[in-house]
Formats: sequence, structure tokens, C-alpha cells
Amino acid sequence: MILRLMSMCLALICAVAATAQAQQGPLRIEITEGVIEPLPFAVPTFQPESGDAGQMAVDLARVVSEDLVSSGLFREIPASAFISTVSDFNAPVQYADWKAINAQALITGAVSVSGNSLNVKFRLYDVFSGAELGSGLQFAGTIDGWRRMAHKVADAVYSRITGEGGYFDSRVVYVSETGPKDERLKRLAIMDYDGANVRYLTDSASIVLAPRFSPTGDRILYTSYESGFPRIYVLDIGSVQRRVLESAEGTMSFAPRFSPSGNTVVYSLTQGGNTDIYTMDIASGQSVRLTNTPAIETAPSYSPDGSKIVFESDRSGSQQLYVMPASGGEAQRISFGEGRYGTPVWSPRGDLVAFTKQNKGRFHIGVMRLDGSEERLLTASFLDEGPTWAPNGRVIMFARETQGTGGSSSLYSVDISGRNLKPVRTQEGGSDPSWSPLQN
Repeated sequence: MILRLMSMCLALICAVAATAQAQQGPLRIEITEGVIEPLPFAVPTFQPESGDAGQMAVDLARVVSEDLVSSGLFREIPASAFISTVSDFNAPVQYADWKAINAQALITGAVSVSGNSLNVKFRLYDVFSGAELGSGLQFAGTIDGWRRMAHKVADAVYSRITGEGGYFDSRVVYVSETGPKDERLKRLAIMDYDGANVRYLTDSASIVLAPRFSPTGDRILYTSYESGFPRIYVLDIGSVQRRVLESAEGTMSFAPRFSPSGNTVVYSLTQGGNTDIYTMDIASGQSVRLTNTPAIETAPSYSPDGSKIVFESDRSGSQQLYVMPASGGEAQRISFGEGRYGTPVWSPRGDLVAFTKQNKGRFHIGVMRLDGSEERLLTASFLDEGPTWAPNGRVIMFARETQGTGGSSSLYSVDISGRNLKPVRTQEGGSDPSWSPLQN
């Protein structure tokens, strides 16, 4: 089975469209600039291979389907359209029945439960070529982790069909918000990428801002006003233990991010009315100043290889984006469009920078090349801000706030093509999202 991935030089504005051959042939992905035509797929309920796996089989198949549909690249064929079913995971596939309802991909699975242990098997078939796409996979875990196993299946399917990495088995840390706009209570929360399994990491006694995952996904940096001034904390997700990263008395530290190694933090520090960018070695607490101008320099973000930092600065007279070596030194401006630019974040792929833009009374989430070319605005609203990248660099999540005294803040996601804009399910209002790497 051959997957053909055609690259286009204008990948920023590419959309993924799956096309089936009029005759039997391999499932094929074409990256074009046309309108997306989601790939139709079928997911019969997974087969229970133990007596108590029936409901789990139903739930697993449902989450796999929801993951794929949520990407905007796939369209599920409802079970009511099925001509035949899959009653045996090892039985031959009746390709003609699935081809008749225009299913281009077929996903089958089997589930077994033993005590607290869960085992999931799945296979992916290219209906029009009449062959299995890759070899089947098997995941083992616990019943409590069943959603993660569904996400892993969906990631494998997504990767085999698109040729890109998946992002479903990931988490998001964000600021959960409750209460009226002028008395908003904020606390850190962590959830699966789709809003499930919410867990609160702090209480709402102090304002918290800008949580950021470590490269391994086991720690979080965030800013807290617990002391009355902004201070940076590092929190262990498993134990929920935290410690402050000390800064000099009379200073304010904020906007932290981990380096790709996870050993260093880059952040902003305000002292004597001046705000510059610093790095700190987490183990020793030793800090190094990277910028030294009268301007406000903040919101730093490392490149994936750790060699450069993108940040925002008003050194030109307005808020713009700059790139400098990770050790400091001369910075190059990369934003030249109308309006003000802020909160830049480097793509995991290393090819784009996402940002917040304010222009003519509207806020936008956008992306641009590293030299500032091919700027593309993906959203527009009263207030969109704070982009964060999915692990595969295909999707961006951000916060959107509605207008007025009764306005609320919530999370949204959008594809880098500007398509598939949709709200992210959260139990309460949300802001400042940060997407984790794929879980191990």
C-alpha cells in the first residue's frame, strides 16, 4: 500500500483533501489549495472479546470517530447506512458492501477486559484498493485510561491517512474562569485535548496567568499574583507540588516558557520601569539578561531547535515581532503589516510563527513565515488572543472573549488553513491555553 504525500510550496494555505479513484487504487492524500472534501470513513462498533467489554467497545469506537471528525479532514458514514457489519475482528472484509456506501476507509477494532486491564486492537482498510493500510496495532492499558487508548487509535489512523503526526493523545492546560467580568476568578486546569478529564491544579485565591507545558509534558510554568506581584512558578503535574522561581526584590517576572531541553526558562522581568527578556537555569536559579533596551520586550518563545527566540517589542514605536539568537544579540523584525503584533509562538514544525494581531478595532490569530512573509489571518473577533500549537503543527488553539460587561472567555481551535474554526469544550470559561506534546 502506497501513500503519496504531495508537498506544495504554499503549505500555509494548503488544505487536505482525500480523493478516491474511480477504479480500484490506493487511498491517496492530495494537498491542494481547493475546498476541503473530508474523507468518508466507517467505524463499526468494536467487537467485545470478553463478556464485560461490550460498553467499552461502543465507547472506544465513538471517541475514535469523534477525534477524526473533529479534525475537519474526515466525515463519518452513519451506521444506519451500513450494508453489512463486522461481527468478527478476524473475518474477511466485505469490501463491496463498504464501497457501495462510498466508505474510503474502514476502521475495525476488538476490545477485551481482564480485571482493570484493557486491550484494544484495530485495523485500517483502504476500501477502494481492497487492502489493509499498514499492519494492525494493539494497545494495552487500564480501564481508567480507555479514552487515551481511543486517542492513540485515532492518532494512528490520522497519521497513516494524512502522512502527518497525530495530536489527539495530548492535553491542554489553561486558565479556568468563573464569575462576572469585573470579578473573574481564575485557577489552573488541565484536560484532554477534547475537554474530557478536567483536573484543577490550583485554587482561585490568586490570579494565575500564562501556563506553559514543559517539553516532556510533566511540568507547567505559570505566573501567579499570590505575593501581590507577578512571580513565576513551576508545578509538577503528577504531585501538584510547586516552587517559585526566585527573582530580585522589587522586580516582576512573567511570560515564562521552557526551552526545548526543559532545563532553562525564558521570561520577562520588569525592574525600575524597564521590561527585558531573561533566561534562567532552573536547577541553579542563575539568570542571564538577553535584551537591554528602553522598550517593553516580552512574550518570548523558543524555536524547536532552541537556537532562536521570537518575542514582541515596541522598540520601533509599536508592538511588533522580532527574532534573535537564543543567547541574545541583534534582533531582526519580522512583522511589517498594519496593526500591532503580540504573543508569538513558534510552530513545532519550525516553519511558522503564530501570533495575535490587533488592527482597526479587531483582534486576529494569524501565522507567518520566519521572515515575515505569507502572513495569513485565521480568525477575527472582538478579542482573540494567546495562540498555542497542537503537537503536529496543524491546529492552533486560542482564547476568545465576547464583548460587553457580561462578556465571557472561552477556548477555540482552528486549522492553519483558517478552516474548521470551532469552540473547545470546557466546563467553565477558559483562557491562556497551552497544548502539551503527545503523551508517552
